[in-house]
Amino acid sequence: MAMVTAACSIFVGMTWEWAIQQSRNEIQAWLANQPLMLDVSVVLTIEVFWQIAYCILSGKMLYGEPMRRRTIWIYRILRFFSGILVFPVLFYALVQTIYAFPGVDFSIIAWTLAVVIGIIMPTGAWGLRWLIPEKDLRLEVLFLLSTLILILGVVATVNGTTTFHGSDPVEWLALAAFGTLTLVCGIIGLLRYNKTTKD
Repeated sequence: MAMVTAACSIFVGMTWEWAIQQSRNEIQAWLANQPLMLDVSVVLTIEVFWQIAYCILSGKMLYGEPMRRRTIWIYRILRFFSGILVFPVLFYALVQTIYAFPGVDFSIIAWTLAVVIGIIMPTGAWGLRWLIPEKDLRLEVLFLLSTLILILGVVATVNGTTTFHGSDPVEWLALAAFGTLTLVCGIIGLLRYNKTTKD
């Protein structure tokens, strides 16, 4: 937590010279750039999948399930992965803060925001631990929030356009085949589950 907080604070404090070169119109143009937003959604999807994998592996570790050595190393790597998109979000917050306080020295604004971030991040983490002391519940909250972020990220970056357009006629034969396959696989899975629980 200390390493991530220090990295985020130093990033905000050191990037003010680049932040003052950005205009609101330029940032709005970035947000309206459809290919750029689609690229961001890909990065967001990868980050969310990493967080979901961390939740699953943490749950296995919490309940003492047997894990391979390679899986344990993956869990250790995921534990220290804070994400990449936090830095563009902090940069956007820095730009908006600079525009919110005209006439104030830019470096003072940047380092003040860095100190605020350095206080908010660990305080928020400790506050969440105090509010939800059970680790399994915190993992569940993280899992649900990651899924929600994934859905909202895809919806927000699509921006009213879709890559694939559906056809008007319904392929009833393909739909019936899919339904049959789903039913058969579900029955097989249920039978295997009942067999393993009885054994």
